[in-house]
Amino acid sequence: MSIVNLFVDKGTPVVSTRGKLKEWEKDYKAMANPVDVAIPIVVLVDRNSASASEIVAGSIQDLDRGVIIGRTTYGKGLVQQTVDLSYNSKLKVTVAKYYTPSGRCIQKLNYSDRNAEGKAREIPDSLINEFKSIKYGRPLFDGKGIKPDIEIQNETYSNIAFGLVQKNHVFDFATNVRLRIESIGNPKEYEVSDELFGEFKSYIGSQDFAYETNAEALLEELKASTEEEHYYTDIEKEYHELQHKLLEVKSNDLDKHEQEIKNILASEIVLRYHNQKGQLEYSLKQDPYLDSALSVLGNMEKYNAILRGPTSSDE
Repeated sequence: MSIVNLFVDKGTPVVSTRGKLKEWEKDYKAMANPVDVAIPIVVLVDRNSASASEIVAGSIQDLDRGVIIGRTTYGKGLVQQTVDLSYNSKLKVTVAKYYTPSGRCIQKLNYSDRNAEGKAREIPDSLINEFKSIKYGRPLFDGKGIKPDIEIQNETYSNIAFGLVQKNHVFDFATNVRLRIESIGNPKEYEVSDELFGEFKSYIGSQDFAYETNAEALLEELKASTEEEHYYTDIEKEYHELQHKLLEVKSNDLDKHEQEIKNILASEIVLRYHNQKGQLEYSLKQDPYLDSALSVLGNMEKYNAILRGPTSSDE
């Protein structure tokens, strides 16, 4: 509540709680004078943003006070209290739910509805309700956490990059670099040179490194299926030709994914010299969340258009 209060007028609704008991029906409003009610705001969220951070993001979004960027949040909107039990143990009890200023609850899981394994199910789409943002009347929805105004797609490693990381080749090579080279300079400016990447390729060539591509996995499934249906002998020649072609293409993966692998290497190498702080500084050079935020804050026409939404009219 104090964080939202920095950017909204005193007396503005920030969050409320509603429970089965009257004593848990509480409304919380901004209680102090704000720092700035006009400065553009971007709030970054991801799937791990939960509870208090979701309330901040949801309030800012509901009040049309800023733009939310990232991925849909965790969806934890429960108020819980602990009850002391014997043997120094405690019982955690849900007593209420949090509601943002528009009236929506961000809770994603319905613990009263469980599957056969006893796991709580997500609230079904048929029970999702639409709400309106306070200032501009943008459509907002409950039951799914906070959905960002601008969604950042999840970046995934290529198969070769995932294999290099998973089998510790990136880790070991970065450690070797640290033992050989005294300094790498400013982490914000560091880049893996072509020469160093060439060394990494030679290192990988000397290792017993193997990984499977999605195409190879599908090809193996095809073989198993055709064998089961007694078609394999009819396509065996073509199968081996395709398998050989995939291996040829796969042999170029280090070069094909050079920039991705360089970035992963650089991050690990920077960690060796400048610890987590330096690694974070390096990562900001290629952070899609930060890039999107800077793009929106640098374009007030776009920023205001997002806040006003597709159906609201100018005031």
